[in-house]
Amino acid sequence: MIYDIILLKGQGGAMCMFNNKMREIRLTQGITLKQLSEKTKISAGYLSHLERGKRINPSIQIMDKIAYALNKTILEVFFDN
Repeated sequence: MIYDIILLKGQGGAMCMFNNKMREIRLTQGITLKQLSEKTKISAGYLSHLERGKRINPSIQIMDKIAYALNKTILEVFFDN
C-alpha cells in the first residue's frame, strides 16, 4: 500500500506520532499481540512498545504492515485525521 502522508518533525527531526490507536483498534477487532505479531512478522515486544509509547519512531514499512494487518490506513492507526 502507498499513502500520501505529511510527517510532522519533532525535536532532532524525528517523526512524531499523534494519537497512536493501535491497541484500541487491535482490541476492538479481538486480535492479540501474538496474532498481530504473526500477521506482521514484527515481534510482539516491539508492537507492545509501540502501543505503550515506549517506541515512537517506527519506519513507514512497519506502520504499513501494522495498518494492513488491522485493515486500516496508516493515518487511521497512527495519526489524528
